[in-house]
Amino acid sequence: MKICDLPLPENLILNYEAKNITELYPPQADCINAGLFSGKNLLISIPTASGKTLVAEMAMHHSICKGGKCLYIVPLKALASEKYEEFQGKAVEIGIATGDLDRRDNYLSKNDIIIATSEKVDSLLRNNAKWLSEISLLIVDEAHLIDSENRGPTLEMVITKLKCLNAGIQILALTATIGNPKVLAGWLDAELVSSKWRPVDLREAVYYKGTLHFSDEEKEIKTPTKYDDTNLCIDTINDGGQCLVFVSSRKNAEGFAKRAAPALKEESPELDILSNQLEAVADTDMGHTLARCVKKGVAFHHAGMKRLQRKLVEDGFRNRHIKVISFTPTLAAGLNLPARRVIIRDYLRFKSGAGMLPIPVREYRQMAGRAGRPALDPFGEALLIAKNNEAVRSLYEEYIDAPAEDVTSHCDDEYTLGTHILSLIATGFVRSEDELLSFMEKTFYVFQNKKTKHLSRIIRKSLDFLKTSAMISDTDKKLSANSYGQLISRLYINPYSADMISLTLSEHNSEDGFSEIGLLHMLCMTPDMYTLYVRKNDLHFLEKFLYDHDEEFWIKCSYDEMEEFYRALKTAMLLSDWIDEVGEETICDRYNVGPGDIYNVVDGINWLLHSATRLSEIVAPGLKIPVLEMELRMKHGIKRNLLPLVKLHGIGRVRARRLFNNNITTPEKLREAGIDKVSSIVGQGIAKNLFRQIEGKSQDQSQGYSGNGNSNGNSSNSNNRSNSSNSNNKRNKRNRFENTEFTDSENSKDSKSKKRRNSKKAKTGENTPNNEKQSSLFQFE
Repeated sequence: MKICDLPLPENLILNYEAKNITELYPPQADCINAGLFSGKNLLISIPTASGKTLVAEMAMHHSICKGGKCLYIVPLKALASEKYEEFQGKAVEIGIATGDLDRRDNYLSKNDIIIATSEKVDSLLRNNAKWLSEISLLIVDEAHLIDSENRGPTLEMVITKLKCLNAGIQILALTATIGNPKVLAGWLDAELVSSKWRPVDLREAVYYKGTLHFSDEEKEIKTPTKYDDTNLCIDTINDGGQCLVFVSSRKNAEGFAKRAAPALKEESPELDILSNQLEAVADTDMGHTLARCVKKGVAFHHAGMKRLQRKLVEDGFRNRHIKVISFTPTLAAGLNLPARRVIIRDYLRFKSGAGMLPIPVREYRQMAGRAGRPALDPFGEALLIAKNNEAVRSLYEEYIDAPAEDVTSHCDDEYTLGTHILSLIATGFVRSEDELLSFMEKTFYVFQNKKTKHLSRIIRKSLDFLKTSAMISDTDKKLSANSYGQLISRLYINPYSADMISLTLSEHNSEDGFSEIGLLHMLCMTPDMYTLYVRKNDLHFLEKFLYDHDEEFWIKCSYDEMEEFYRALKTAMLLSDWIDEVGEETICDRYNVGPGDIYNVVDGINWLLHSATRLSEIVAPGLKIPVLEMELRMKHGIKRNLLPLVKLHGIGRVRARRLFNNNITTPEKLREAGIDKVSSIVGQGIAKNLFRQIEGKSQDQSQGYSGNGNSNGNSSNSNNRSNSSNSNNKRNKRNRFENTEFTDSENSKDSKSKKRRNSKKAKTGENTPNNEKQSSLFQFE
């Protein structure tokens, strides 16, 4: 089927022809025949690199030509940016939405295509973004993630809401191979387009002791080193290909790259340039190691790296200068980085309470699907490495010949569901318990589980919590959210997080009762906060800090919550160092993290601090100023004495400290110093900008600190960990809360605490121990 014969705008056809895209792949043609251009819902389940994105793009341009507006949902911010770049330059307006989660972002309405994460779309729905009712085509990328314990419920709720909001919406769900595509297609009321066709033939094998065991043959390879993974890479590079190596942890990814770099012996001017670029942004040992490895043609890639480092590595690989990348699997999902050979070296992953478990078949297929670069490789190879002869056959049975797992709904967890029930009530999607049950009957969960008694019990438990927490009221069987509940919904935080924050702040409602570490640790204990892994050798300095600062903590350690308490403590200590202006390299060494981890936890706490500032206005006005100051300090990573300076645009933690160290401590002192002295400290361009701001400073800027909430942070998913047991004793303090109708009710959470502890965030490879053999007091995910 030729693209020029399709009902597409001429400029798009010309754009494709310029890229030598003139004819559709067979699965793409199947999508056209299934009703892509006639408004049919489609579940497109075809292998990686078989052209799902092109199908989606054609459908979007066809819809736009008819006056439609398109929403493209992705699971990750990085993937949103990638799609944004990919869709550019084709005569349509494109917007991207991944930022603050309490904004309507009405400016997005002018765009033809809006790309967003499922969490951002959910927040837009909660904040009543009117333009969402104009969406005519919904694209759900990586739709199999509806099976994810932490992201799945949000994606499921977003799809269900949009189906209710826009009765005639067309849905295209793009997914890798799943075990029960007909079930998911049935829920979406979609035609199933399923195929095993690939543009490059995929050959799967198990490697053991110098031999590749394919289903129909065996192939010997040379073994110049004693390491199987390195030998497989050298074999591919010698044949003109590139490799991706998947390992179980960050430490293993870095360790492989360091070991493989001298064996590969790659050299080129391009690698020298790339290595120098990485060295220029390196401020930790990890960064310097990466630069040295890239100089020899090898890189690693994981969430502990800076975004710029990851981008340089990805671009270097796409340009074929870097020959090998060792990956942790988490960030590999969705990235467009095909290679001649994919090596799945580690097929076991650490899981809390269970040790090392095999990865799912679906994940293996996603990694294997990266093998083979269209138009570059005659074939792609996906290889598993066996540890003994018996494992050769078992790996075939467990992965290569095994069917992918079914996808299932995870909307049956009380603490996951509570946040979505609150948003449904706060936005007026439902106005009674009957309407709530009716809405839930439209979910994938009920489609899969026809018996709803279990779900009904969970819904009633969630409603009871929301009522006793004074977030909603039930009058004459009419459900409504008060201003407090509406605020929590718009802030996009878990109601259990909001409850803990509100109760704890109200108990310390005075500046005299404020504690920096108390606030940070409490926020790190909430279900929304990403926390750091605790190692056995961390315990000494954690316990010492706790002993030295015991009276400053707002939440006390209990035996039942010890694991969670120490994870929160370690994370809070890192954040405390951040606002004390401790250097990034020191923080990375002290807490055994990467720069990416620092930014992840700062992002998470930024949003929670912003939420705490907003909640303090209602429940603890005596703490509003110190909490707001903490929000601003965390945003910039500064001590309190730099607050007056960072109010000026263009002044961050480094420039502010330089000015302060030169006795320029306020905007007034800056004016007195004069532009020549300021230029010598921060540069002439910055100095001129600062003086323009000072001279034209608005009245608002001159009146203290502004709580605009532009925190650049993002809410972590509303995942599920336990709340502090201290909150059990705080219910009788609700009469302190102002401007909201609260009920004075005792509602013990003891029966819930065990469940909440057992429903923690599902952490995958990016949050596992750096070394799976590391001994630890706790078995964490």
